[in-house]
Amino acid sequence: MRFYLTTHKRHWVRLTDVPLFLKSEHFANAVKLDPARGPYAVDSGGFSELQRYGRWTRTPRQYIEDLRRIWECVGPYDWAAPQDWMCEDLIIHGGKAGPLTFVGTHLSVREHQRRTVANFLELRSLAPDLRIAPVLQGRTVPDYEHCLKLYEKAGIDLRREPTVGLGSVCRLQSTREGAAIVTAMAAHGLKLHGFGFKILGLERVGHLLTSADSAAWSYHARKRPPLPGHPHKNCANCLEYALRWRTRVETALPAWQQPLLTAT
Repeated sequence: MRFYLTTHKRHWVRLTDVPLFLKSEHFANAVKLDPARGPYAVDSGGFSELQRYGRWTRTPRQYIEDLRRIWECVGPYDWAAPQDWMCEDLIIHGGKAGPLTFVGTHLSVREHQRRTVANFLELRSLAPDLRIAPVLQGRTVPDYEHCLKLYEKAGIDLRREPTVGLGSVCRLQSTREGAAIVTAMAAHGLKLHGFGFKILGLERVGHLLTSADSAAWSYHARKRPPLPGHPHKNCANCLEYALRWRTRVETALPAWQQPLLTAT
């Protein structure tokens, strides 16, 4: 399994060969882009977009332009997420979670799924040469099965895709419901990517994933003092801390899981 460190620090691509997961907007807003030393994947930033605006503010064509610049300047990425529509309650209905306010899309899960599949089809038609991964969205196992069928009806065989994102499981990953979703989709023979996974989630279902990304290291660092000799308040944006955290994750997981995370 390829395990990506999620970060908003785009310059890390020139500092480490550990797989990184970065939002497209952090590249798009940069005047100068650094070539990547190692593998990386691109997040479309959908959670933030829908949280703030309840819709996508960039058109598919604008997103493709961003991805092409990233590909040409930073180097070929493993894959990029589409402009998908997450199905968490807060995204759909709105509300507050800590300091974050969600405006809500006020659409149905089925409509989110329809838009997710339609966007993937449009992006692939605009740029068939770019590696854009389809993403499954839903709330329950039947929802995800329905989303898979939408792709099938559109002529997309997800079993042949090198990466299939599994959306909206971030807050469910360590629960029975989340494990059931991952297990059900893996049973279709899909090469799944788990978005925003934490250690407990990896312990439960990591063996069913082809790849996963995690920003849990940053949350972990925010609650602790900085590493010795580090001048910052905490290490929530610190590469050294992130790399040490990744090593600790490899060590902490059961022995049968460790080879999965060390693969790059």
